[in-house]
Amino acid sequence: MSQAFVRESDDQWLDDVPPTLNALINFLTRENNGIRVYEKSSRIEDGREVHDMSNGLSYAKDDRGTWQIVPTR
Repeated sequence: MSQAFVRESDDQWLDDVPPTLNALINFLTRENNGIRVYEKSSRIEDGREVHDMSNGLSYAKDDRGTWQIVPTR
């Protein structure tokens, strides 16, 4: 089998993304087939900074510093 089809090591999950907004934007842009994802707004909710992104989802870091999707209320 060709190595062109084996890309297991390229997979990255949201909780693997470094805890910076730039890293989150780069990850989301890659996941969005290269279409730029950007921060629309941010707010403090339950004592943590929540980032509303152009992909329609909101993200915040948990107590371990890993990114999580914030459910809408």
